Amino acid sequence: MNNIKTNLEHVHKRILNAAQHSGRDPKEIKLLLATKTVSYENICVALQLGETIIGENKTQELKEKYEGLTSIAHTTHFIGHLQTNKIKDVLKYADCIQSIDRLELVQKLDRRLQQEGRTMDIMLQVNTSNEESKFGLDPAASIDFAKEVSTFNTLKVKGLMTIGLFSSELEKVRKCYRLLKDIQSEMNALQLPNFELNELSMGMSGDLEIAIEEGATLIRVGTAIFGKRIHPDSYYWSEK
Repeated sequence: MNNIKTNLEHVHKRILNAAQHSGRDPKEIKLLLATKTVSYENICVALQLGETIIGENKTQELKEKYEGLTSIAHTTHFIGHLQTNKIKDVLKYADCIQSIDRLELVQKLDRRLQQEGRTMDIMLQVNTSNEESKFGLDPAASIDFAKEVSTFNTLKVKGLMTIGLFSSELEKVRKCYRLLKDIQSEMNALQLPNFELNELSMGMSGDLEIAIEEGATLIRVGTAIFGKRIHPDSYYWSEK
């Protein structure tokens, strides 16, 4: 618990410093706990320390941890690649889906949501690094895709998500985040129905400062809070 507390304090300090350096209000930036492979006991520790948002990559982990976390108020985002045969589970356990990247998924989500008589908060995932190993929309196709999504009244688009380039060359990483910000601006200018593009979900443990400088409002941090995993981040995000 002490390690998690200390790590959280350090991450919040990094967010504060990056916001101040960029001339931004730190209150604009929320921390999402990236909890892939993290036990629900450790997640509970972080939630008890005041955190309010978690993100899961795998539907199985989402289900397994759900009961253990119900006693603590929080919201859950699904941030991994969503297979269409897992839609029912994700709708049951998540409050927002950040990884919308293809029309088939949109259509099947809409069908299920209509059956349940409800709506769902979503984000569109854009592959700003143009890596074949990553899911997400081609940036050049993102505007046309947004127009299609806007016709589905069950889906409330709250923002855009991207996974930056896994690289130590930080200026190349920055280009990914700057591109997402540009796409957000272009989409907002269209004033599409069912779109309130207030959120930019980008930045993780190693590059959150750059993401904040480029406009991130939601930072996904796991390793810097819960410690290193067996595999590098690229293992969990590259699922093709």
